[in-house]
Amino acid sequence: MSFISTARRVARHRSATPAELREENRLLLAREVAASDFFALLIHDRDDVYAAWQQSQKRAADAELVVVCQQGAIEDLAAEVTSLKAQLANATRVDVPLMERDTRHGADQATTPIDVRPLWDAIGIGPIAAA
Repeated sequence: MSFISTARRVARHRSATPAELREENRLLLAREVAASDFFALLIHDRDDVYAAWQQSQKRAADAELVVVCQQGAIEDLAAEVTSLKAQLANATRVDVPLMERDTRHGADQATTPIDVRPLWDAIGIGPIAAA
């Protein structure tokens, strides 16, 4: 066999019948409808996801606002607690009167103050000056 005879045999083909063309057209239209339905579902899912994202952004902003307000309230309450602790400490303090020694018993007589001057001043002598 030569190359030309093989090429003629491969190049020959039969054209499709009208029934085959109608069947192919029906299959392609069915695929197109299925693809359109699937695409519509994808668009719907995308819209749902976008709406959920927007709602989550709004909730995050609301939560941030609540946190800021709560932080301010916490700081105010902390200052109030500090003030109330100081007031409580002042209200419940224990005042001790100045000590006064009971000297009614003979063995517990008060002593005189201790003389804490230098020794030579207490005795009445001065420092020895070198001559």
